[in-house]
Amino acid sequence: MKQPAIILTIAGSDCSGGAGIQADLKTISALGAYAASVITAVTVQNTVGVQDVHPIPPATVAAQISAVMTDLQVDAVKIGMVNDADIVRAIAAGIRRYQPRYVVYDPVMVSTSGCRLMAEDTIGVIREELFPIATILTPNLHEVSLLVERSVRTVEEMAAAAEELSRRYNTGVLVKGGHLAGGEMCDILFADGQLTRFSDEKIETENLHGTGCTLSSAIATCLGAGEPLVEAVRHAKTYVTEAIRQGAGMRIGHGHGPVWHQWTLNQQRTSWQA
Repeated sequence: MKQPAIILTIAGSDCSGGAGIQADLKTISALGAYAASVITAVTVQNTVGVQDVHPIPPATVAAQISAVMTDLQVDAVKIGMVNDADIVRAIAAGIRRYQPRYVVYDPVMVSTSGCRLMAEDTIGVIREELFPIATILTPNLHEVSLLVERSVRTVEEMAAAAEELSRRYNTGVLVKGGHLAGGEMCDILFADGQLTRFSDEKIETENLHGTGCTLSSAIATCLGAGEPLVEAVRHAKTYVTEAIRQGAGMRIGHGHGPVWHQWTLNQQRTSWQA
C-alpha cells in the first residue's frame, strides 16, 4: 500500500459531527489520507446552533501539537476556529517550531448570520501570528470584509480583496462566495501573483453545516498529497460540491444539516479528480 499523506487538523470539537474536528477527520479520511487532530475547544452545538464553547488551555494545545509533530511526519496542517489569543500564540509557536510544508487557515471570525465571533485583540494577534505563516487563507465574504475593512459583495470586490490580502501577508487567499446573490457559486483565489476564478451552479439546500471546515481540510489534504495549490483548491471544491449535492436531501438534525462527507467511500479518488 502506498504511504498516505498525514494531515493534522487543529480546531474545535463539534459534538453533533457536522463541523470542526469531526468534519475535518471525515473529510481527510474520505480523501484517502491519515488524519491526526489537536483540539482547541469543546463546543456544545448541534445543527440548530452553538450553545457554549469551552477553550482548551493553551499549554495543552501546545502539548498536543508537539505530541503529533514529534511522532508523525505531517504533510499539511489545517487550522480552524480559534478565538483565544493565547491559543493562537501556542499554535503559531508550534507551526514555527515544526515547520510543516503547508498550512491552511480557515479564519472563522464571523458567523453565518454576520455576528463577529472574535474580539479585536484576538484578530490582531491572528493577523500578526498566523497569517504570515499560512500557505492559504480561506475567508468567506463576512470575514474578508472584516479583514479589508470594507464591504465585499461582488466578484470584482472579492478579487480586489484577495489580491490585497495575498500581497499584504505573502500568502494565498481564497475568498469564498457562498453568500453571493444569484444562482452561481464563485470563489476567487489569488496566489503567487495569479488570480483564478472557480464557478459552480449553486445547489439549493439548507444542509450546509460545516462546509467551510470541510473545504479547508480538503485543500490541506490535497496539498499534503502533493498537488499544486490551484489544483488542490479545484479538487477540494469538487469534493465539497458533490458532498453538498449528495447531502441535500438528507434529514440529519432539526436545523442546518451537514454535507455528506462519505460520498467518496465507494469510489476511486480519480473519479472526482477527472
